[in-house]
Amino acid sequence: MSQRRRRSLALLTSGVLALPLLAGCGAGDDEGGPAAAGQDIATATRDKVADGGVLRWAVDSMPGTLNAFQADADATTNRIAGAVLPQLFVLDGKGRPVANPDYLEKAEVVEREPKQVVLYKLNQQAVWSDGREIGAADFVAQWRALNGKDSAYWTARNAGYDRIEKIERGKTDLEVKVTFVRPYTDWRSLFSPLYPKQVTGTPESFNEGARGALKVTAGPFGLGAIDKKTGTASLTRNPRWWGSPAKLDTLVLTAVPRSERPAALAAGKLDLAEIDRTGADRIALARRDAAKADGSHGPAASVTPAQATLAWALAFGLDEDKAKEAQATRQKHAESVKRYAEEQSALRGFTVRKSLEPAYTQLAMNGASGPLADERVRRAVARALDRQALADIVLKPLGLPAKPVGSHLALAGQQAYADNSDALGGQDTQASQALLADAGWRRGGKITEPAGAKAGAEAAKETDDSKTPAVPAAGPGTGNDGLYIVGQEDGRNGDGQPEGQPEGQPEGLRDGQHDGQPDGEVVDADAFGADGRNHPSQVLAPAPFAALQEKHLRAQADHQAEAADAVDDGKRSPALDAETAAEPADPAKASPAPAPAKQAVRTSGNVLAKDGKPLALRFVLPAGPGSEALRTVGERIAQMLQKVGVQTELTKVADESFFKDHIASGQYDLALYSWPATAYPATDARPIFAKPEPAADGSLLVEQNYTRVGTDHIDQLFDQALGELDEAASRELMRKADARIWATAGSIPLYQRPELVAVKPGLTNAGAFGLGVPRYQDIGWKKPAAAKDKKK
Repeated sequence: MSQRRRRSLALLTSGVLALPLLAGCGAGDDEGGPAAAGQDIATATRDKVADGGVLRWAVDSMPGTLNAFQADADATTNRIAGAVLPQLFVLDGKGRPVANPDYLEKAEVVEREPKQVVLYKLNQQAVWSDGREIGAADFVAQWRALNGKDSAYWTARNAGYDRIEKIERGKTDLEVKVTFVRPYTDWRSLFSPLYPKQVTGTPESFNEGARGALKVTAGPFGLGAIDKKTGTASLTRNPRWWGSPAKLDTLVLTAVPRSERPAALAAGKLDLAEIDRTGADRIALARRDAAKADGSHGPAASVTPAQATLAWALAFGLDEDKAKEAQATRQKHAESVKRYAEEQSALRGFTVRKSLEPAYTQLAMNGASGPLADERVRRAVARALDRQALADIVLKPLGLPAKPVGSHLALAGQQAYADNSDALGGQDTQASQALLADAGWRRGGKITEPAGAKAGAEAAKETDDSKTPAVPAAGPGTGNDGLYIVGQEDGRNGDGQPEGQPEGQPEGLRDGQHDGQPDGEVVDADAFGADGRNHPSQVLAPAPFAALQEKHLRAQADHQAEAADAVDDGKRSPALDAETAAEPADPAKASPAPAPAKQAVRTSGNVLAKDGKPLALRFVLPAGPGSEALRTVGERIAQMLQKVGVQTELTKVADESFFKDHIASGQYDLALYSWPATAYPATDARPIFAKPEPAADGSLLVEQNYTRVGTDHIDQLFDQALGELDEAASRELMRKADARIWATAGSIPLYQRPELVAVKPGLTNAGAFGLGVPRYQDIGWKKPAAAKDKKK
């Protein structure tokens, strides 16, 4: 596994790290412009927030480990780390890294030649919960654990640490001096979180010591009990915290599936929860209806008048058995309607906070083979898209800014952001058609097909494979909201390490992964590894995929041959009947062997054709609940492509197979999934756009580049940016790389994903954080009005 890939893997496995939110400033503040959407967190100054109280905050799952540098770390792992461990640099409201004054007085590059040297000056009050000062020993232990030189450490995130030459104490115990063997522009990404040397000091403590507990912490909260039976993790106020004390007594992270969160909010089991569009609609309806259940939505709306009449007739009919069954069904339905009405009444008080997530949804085009291997066809597909219309579909109904994303490497507000989409060009039907014509695709061309093949509209029907067992393959799982994010939490990295080999073993295949659900946007932590540690899985490449295709094609050919052997009246020949019955056939009665089936020839009509084949692309979409918006976008894209003569087959697949059996293994032409944004694109985005490299067996080593599209020039720009210490120059190199990525048209950014969070009344400094992240010590319950009046 490549060093640079490990850090990106950790980011995608767990989502963007949850770190305190600060308003910082620095060089290049005007770069990137304003964020597309600000935070919506009910901001309140600390003096207006009550001391004490409990907050129950929804998470997708309980963490498999508390070590954020292990392969099975997930979003909950990082949320806990953000509250209980040192974060030297944190992300502000524009997604930009700024120094955290709770831990740092200063951190800067003090030497560039002959080698880069960074000097950290630590806050003199910063101590671990056991009373020991945070110092150089902790930095050294973490560097040795993560630099990749000792394979006994099971690590999944090493980029940057491998560039460090040495770490030493400065002039005082509060200074840490880090010398790099090679320049590293993303040095701020290191040591966040910082673990105590008790965790990182030995392979044993690193691998096992922090999986279920953290005995030593240094954040506004400490780690309390983790109860996997009840699905809760309790964080309690740290009495040794030197900064502004946490307002809450306890923060309880509670695992609740997204589909169940509205009911959990109504039942008082949650106070704060990220929800999907369906949950947000329920809260909006509850507030609109003032808790009146008029039957216009919910269980009552699912029964038509005819069904209600029939149910009544059965319940009071003469058939006693059917009457009992119908009465029981009516009773269950009545209870469901009542429960829904009670939940709606309770949801009436909640507010839905809205922003845009630090992630974007893209149209991915598999450039490994088929028509999309031709860059002209990919560019034609891209230029047929009205990206503004697609963004409008998802964001406008939510009242969120609907501006298409203009960069693969950053989002509006981040310093590296620039709209480089002009390198490809905007929506232009004529330009799209000209590109397709230049690639040899023509309307009305001849299409040659095997006898019995379906043609035209019948062949282009939408298919639904969601109930069909998927072909086993490798890769991460899916997002629980149906909008698919690479990397968030299933612990798979697809680099084909042998089973039982821990993460962090010597480098081998440079192969794609992302962990936890990417891509689909926010995810469940599915544990695929037999031991629960989510070992990497092999990403299939064109060679094995071609073999699989050949197997299926041969099976289809055999089936067609059998059909051709049938007589015109639909009856099988005696010879075939005899074979089926396992009895000898009578040669005298056997029908003569039929002549070889002739290939049918037809014209393509409005669909483009070339070399006897139509321009038809398989568009894979997740079929699960919560994916409705994504499927709507996919259907609109199919309509846009039809206008330029491109036929699409919309294939709906089960959520659990969407990524691992299709995206990671390359079994798709078009797909929609999402990538999280990062403050460190030179490091984290490199594996996503790296040029695939051929292996000895003819397969492709794709890292996390699931489109299989890349160039040497793009790789060189990433490498130059990573080693450029002039930050402005490094960002300019990233913008040039982004322009080249647009030009290759492997993936087309569409829109920034919506963030919807249900918040209980009175909760302050929490909600939809947008590009920023929580400042945990400031979250709390607003002081009651009576308390204010008394002060007056």
